[in-house]
Amino acid sequence: MKLTTLGVLTGAALALSSTLAMAAGQEVLIHPIKKELTFVFVPKVIHPWYDVVAQGGKYAVEEYAKQGIKINMIWDQPPQADVADQNARIETNIGRHPDGLAVACLDQATNVKLMNEAVKAGIHVINFNSFCDDAFPFIGPKSSEQDGYDLGEYLGKKLNGKGNIAVLSGSLTASDHVQRITGFKKALTKFPDIKIVFEQPDNDDLDKAVSLTENALSAHPDLAGIFGADASNPIGAARAVQNAGKAGKVAIVGMDDLPEAVDFVCKGVIDALKAQRQWDMGYWAIRYMVAMNENHTIPMFHNTGSRFLTKADCK
Repeated sequence: MKLTTLGVLTGAALALSSTLAMAAGQEVLIHPIKKELTFVFVPKVIHPWYDVVAQGGKYAVEEYAKQGIKINMIWDQPPQADVADQNARIETNIGRHPDGLAVACLDQATNVKLMNEAVKAGIHVINFNSFCDDAFPFIGPKSSEQDGYDLGEYLGKKLNGKGNIAVLSGSLTASDHVQRITGFKKALTKFPDIKIVFEQPDNDDLDKAVSLTENALSAHPDLAGIFGADASNPIGAARAVQNAGKAGKVAIVGMDDLPEAVDFVCKGVIDALKAQRQWDMGYWAIRYMVAMNENHTIPMFHNTGSRFLTKADCK
């Protein structure tokens, strides 16, 4: 009889709690921020591209500071695109239990395993730049295949549908780099007289991109074009092509709008870039991690998009 009475009282208390919540409105579900928040970003590699992401994050941090919410934004970047190093950094930061963890996936399978461990540890996890898994909110283009396709189509038309070309493929484990290569090759099926005669990963390393391009130019003096799948290799390709005295003779297309790449576009050394809006990635990652700490709902996919840049945009 006592157990039955306890069950009735517990049920009544729950019903009363639910009624009070409905009467007060859904604002009772929100948790006001009453402490300093720590958010950790683990990108794929130390790179100027991520500096722009950090700038967007810093802007959001400063906005929150004006509202009285203090945020400590930490960047923990591998010096090279190394899967084991990145995973070690993710694992270490899980142990520090930050209020938010933002990861750019370098290797989906192993990264996702660790990100799931972070969620189990009670950490709010965001995915940005390079897509991991639908289990996590993602900021950026979920598929980069279209960027690769657009650049492949542009290069094909630039070369009038014929010629030997080289591909600098970035990192072979990064989903965005792989997708760009896939899209690029799909576009080339429209141009059967264009042949890929050189294809090597540069692992988002600028010096390696220069070296690989020099090798490609040496091995294939008739090289007509180059495609770069990450933010480093269009710059590396442009440096090598310019040093070889072949600027304007070897067409170059690739990713992103780092200052040196844009300068090469305006000089006519690089023909076209597809540029992501990485500043937005950093800004919204901070915004969404704050929202998660406040118990707000957030979108599972925020497409920040990309845009074409050619010499016509140099004004």
